[in-house]
Amino acid sequence: MSPVIPSSGSSDAPTIEASGLRKHYGDVHALAGFDLVAPAGQVTAILGPNGAGKTTFVKAVATLLKPDAGSLRVAGIDAIARPDLVRRVIGLAGQNAAVEPALTGRENLVMVARLFGHDQQAAKAAAQVVLDEIGLSDDADRPVKGYSGGMRRRLDLGASLVGAPKVLLLDEPTTGLDPRTRLELWESIRSLVRGGTDVLLTTQYLEEADQLADHIVIVDHGRVIADGTPTELKTRAGLDVVEVRVRHAADIAAIAEVLAPLGTEPPHIDEPARRVAVPVHDGTKALTEAVRIIGERDIALDDVGLRRPTLDEVFLTLTGAPS
Repeated sequence: MSPVIPSSGSSDAPTIEASGLRKHYGDVHALAGFDLVAPAGQVTAILGPNGAGKTTFVKAVATLLKPDAGSLRVAGIDAIARPDLVRRVIGLAGQNAAVEPALTGRENLVMVARLFGHDQQAAKAAAQVVLDEIGLSDDADRPVKGYSGGMRRRLDLGASLVGAPKVLLLDEPTTGLDPRTRLELWESIRSLVRGGTDVLLTTQYLEEADQLADHIVIVDHGRVIADGTPTELKTRAGLDVVEVRVRHAADIAAIAEVLAPLGTEPPHIDEPARRVAVPVHDGTKALTEAVRIIGERDIALDDVGLRRPTLDEVFLTLTGAPS
């Protein structure tokens, strides 16, 4: 039999609600009044510099540590008062695949399902459902020791799903994966959300947050400093970006010299792409001035334009730290 899952209240209620969370280790304040609301039915991504409090918060949500102060509700449950009930509605996948290489993929999932309280028949059924979701049905009966790194990561994701969690916690789920495998895992995560699983993830890849997340939370020094959709955050940064692609690599330095006085920070140079970009406050005025000066210097261009900032540029603007 499956474990009894407590009701989380209205389906419109936030998946996670944190208010005034504090956690300190000696003089280090890992959480310093952390406030967060993760909407239901979405992927919420947490971004921040190293030591900003991301992992500490995820551990609190996973009931692996108890905050010193504040309140925390997960799927409508008081996570501080009833961590036992929270554990029944969450799944957790860490940075490293925690699977048994001597077993097959199917055996790994059946074993975890049994630990969740399923009988043998229900465990096999749950394992098959998850194998289909993560695209490993064809390799289910092969020993995991023969799996690629990407396949192991997907199986680890599957192991966190056999208990049918309402909330899935992913701590840097694609760290170390090649680009193709990362894209495959992204699609698996999107599929889970379409199926009704709410996802909270931390990531070091800002592109990943931009691609996956409906709601992004940026943290620094144990506090939330900004949150919103990717588009809202890019708008809130209050910047446009003038970007120029030169025809000849020898002109990169000259373009950087032209753009430097117009920007809010030094130009970003991508030499292999022969591209120089700079964030600016008044995009139209800055672009007009850049085109005028470039024309006077007769520098050959392949492209010049104005665009919204990337999430990397927003992150740098808000935290003052590289991603």
